[in-house]
This record gives sequence, C-alpha cells and structure tokens, in this order.
Amino acid sequence: MEPLAEDKLIYDWNRYGNFEFRHRTDLVLNDESLRDGLQSPSATDPPIGEKIEMLHLMEGLGIRAVDLGLPGAGPRAVADIAELALEIQRSRLRIRPNCAVRTVLTDIESLLDIVQRVGYPIEACTFIGSSMVRQYAEGWTLDRVLQLTEDAVTYAASRGLPVMYVTEDTTRADPETLRRLYQTAIRCGAKRICLADTVGHATPIGVYYLVKFIKSVIEETGADVQLDWHGHSDRGLAVPNSMMAISQGASRIHASALGIGERCGNTPMDLLLVNLKLEGILDVDLTSLPEYCSRFAHAVGMTIPPNYPVLGRDAFRTATGVHAAAIIKAMSRGADWLADRVYSGVPASVVGRRQEIEVGFMSGVSNIVYWLRAHGFEPEEKLVDEIFRAAKQRNAVLEEQEIIEIVKFHSREPERMPLETLPEWERQIPAAGRPVRRGPPPPEQGRRDEGVEEHQRDPEKREQ
Repeated sequence: MEPLAEDKLIYDWNRYGNFEFRHRTDLVLNDESLRDGLQSPSATDPPIGEKIEMLHLMEGLGIRAVDLGLPGAGPRAVADIAELALEIQRSRLRIRPNCAVRTVLTDIESLLDIVQRVGYPIEACTFIGSSMVRQYAEGWTLDRVLQLTEDAVTYAASRGLPVMYVTEDTTRADPETLRRLYQTAIRCGAKRICLADTVGHATPIGVYYLVKFIKSVIEETGADVQLDWHGHSDRGLAVPNSMMAISQGASRIHASALGIGERCGNTPMDLLLVNLKLEGILDVDLTSLPEYCSRFAHAVGMTIPPNYPVLGRDAFRTATGVHAAAIIKAMSRGADWLADRVYSGVPASVVGRRQEIEVGFMSGVSNIVYWLRAHGFEPEEKLVDEIFRAAKQRNAVLEEQEIIEIVKFHSREPERMPLETLPEWERQIPAAGRPVRRGPPPPEQGRRDEGVEEHQRDPEKREQ
C-alpha cells in the first residue's frame, strides 16, 4: 500500500462548513481549583504547601489566572490567600490572582486587608444571584439586587481593585434583568463581567444565544469590558458549553482540575486544555497535565476514575484483540503518529502518555506476542499458548506480575504446564497477591485449543 500523508488519513467533520475555531492569543484560562474546587463536599482543604505546588503546575500549563479563594470563608481562607498571593510575587509567576467576594462590603474589606499585606492589587470577583428563581427564594427584589451591585462594585473599584461582576445563575435569568445588572456594574467600574451557569442548566445552543445577547449589552455601554464564562457539569455539558462560549468571543474561561467542584463539578480544566490544543485554539505543552491532575486529586483526597477521559488509567489501554492488532500493525509500519490515532480520538503523546496493550479474556495472540516482546521476553509458541489459555479462563485483564509468573513457570517446567483449567493455573501459580475476581464466566470467547488450525490459516481470526 502506498503511504498516505497524515492529513489524508483522517477526515475531520469538526472542520466542516463555516463553524471553525481559530487560534486565540487573547484567551485566558482562570483556574478555580483552589476555590470552587474546594467547595466539593467530598474534597478536603489541602495544606498551604500543596496549594503552592498547584500554583506552579498551573503556571507550567500556561494558565494565566487563578481564583485563590473566598476571603469571607474565615481566617484560614484569608491566611492561605495571602500566602498564595505572596508566592506569586516571590516566584514572579505570570499567573494573575483573583478572589470571589459577595456583593457585601465586609467581604471586599477582607480582600482589601489581604491586598495591603501583599502589596499589589487582587481582582475582586463580586457575585450575586440574578435569576428570578433565586430572587424569589431569597426574598429579594430586583431593585435590591441593583443596589447591592452598585454599592459593592463602586466600593471595590474606588479602592483600586480590578472588578469582575458575576451574575450567579445567568443561564436562567431573563434578558432585561441581565441588561440592567450588567450595565449598572459597568457604569460603577467593572472591567469584566462573568456569565455563570451556576447549576449547569445551559446547553451549547443556549450559550450561543446568551453570549451573543450579552455582547450586544456591552456594546450598548460603549465600554471596553471583557467577557468571562463560568460553567458547571450538572448536565455533563460543561466542556462543550465552554467551547461554544469561546467560539462566540468569551475571553476568559473558568475551570478546575478534573472538574472537581460544587455538586457535579465545574468545567474540567484538563479536558478543556486538551480540546483547546486539539482544535488549534491554544498552543500549549500538556505533558505535565497528568501530574497537575494527580497532584490535585491527591491533595483533596479524591481519585481519578479509570475511565476518565485522557487522564484515567484506561484512557490509552486496550486488551481487545481487534483494537490491539490495529495499533500493533501501525507500529510495525514504524508510524508512531498512526499508532497513536488509529484507535484514539486523543493521541496519548499529547499528554505525555503512550498506547498500552494488555492481555485479557477478549485478547488475541497479537496482544500476547506484543506484550512479551515489550517486556523483553521471547514469544515462544508454547508460552503464548499458555498465556492465551490463562487469559481466556479469567474474567479480568491479567496483571503484569501474573503474566511474569507464567513466564517464570514456563521457563522452569515447560513440559508440565497443561493449563487445562483456571483452577489448575491458580493452584500452581499464585495470582501475585491479587484476589481472583469471581462471578459468572465471561462471554463465550472460544478456546485457544479449539479450531487452532482454522486460526492458523486465518491470522485475523486470532485477534477476535
């Protein structure tokens, strides 16, 4: 087969028609891991040393804004915010700090005290509920919300703080309410406004119309005001919603590591970064992304699910014969680019990982041969048969140590290893301390010793 150019191998429907992303030099990512992320009921508040480590990992990923916390949460929050702000200054980090404050003067005063201690301004993210359902639940009138907005933004701006005005539950608020709130905040000195999908209500089409409308509201004021988007994952749409906000001109997007945050969490910073990289919107080195995620998960006492996109343990692993065979064939062509894409929508190399081929009950012979060679073992036919038979009688992927034990036993007593049944294998070779997963037998896969001649005549069938 004649070699094909890489751009001829994949037809990209993401580039079809007129809707196409473009490279953005003005786009800023705002990391909410240390504020909204810590509002997750399952998260623990890590010590300041681990928060400082997270700051440096954010810096390395090109994240240029960070929410350091909520000063109104108490003395510990204030102390940590001040120390993080000082670390930014000491280490000359490019990342710029902000803090969430309610539209009440006491919160702003707490932030001003921190600013006086660290010696440079910190952006005040003044927030208040905007939707009718929120106003009704709180017993507010729109006039009261407007007055709180005017007082808080005016007070913060007059004392030299950069101000972003955030309307909670923006995606369920009516147009006229949003127009009055935003134009009031802009008139009082807000330089940014933030659309917040606080309960994860929005869909991408809703974001499309909302952002277009709010841009027209800003244009009516004639002011130079930037637009932020803050999304949540209650409907599982945080990343596509953020991408839509970017496509319509939002200049700063809020997200957190692994999407950890209130309820179902925020826009996952890691997945957002991957999509921005793949779509050519940002050009950033993501090889430190796994460390960023694993460090944060450890810091807050949570784990990364194995099937989590890109960062989960299983993201680039396969034990399925057909899939593995395709990857191995690509590798045999000496085409790393091809091997990283033939069964991956996200190339593992983008985040410093690699394709992994395992051996399990759905594996073919090529899985075993590849695994043995990759681990420095000669794939002798009898050894391959033994591993194949063992794999077909298990209901889970074989762990590395289990396969090594088979190799060791084979090298000692090759003639006494019939491996007729799983109990026989378990009797002779302990499962390396791993409990054997019991339960019903796996779906019928066929035995390696049935129809061997047919498999040998048609190699493709050995990958089923």
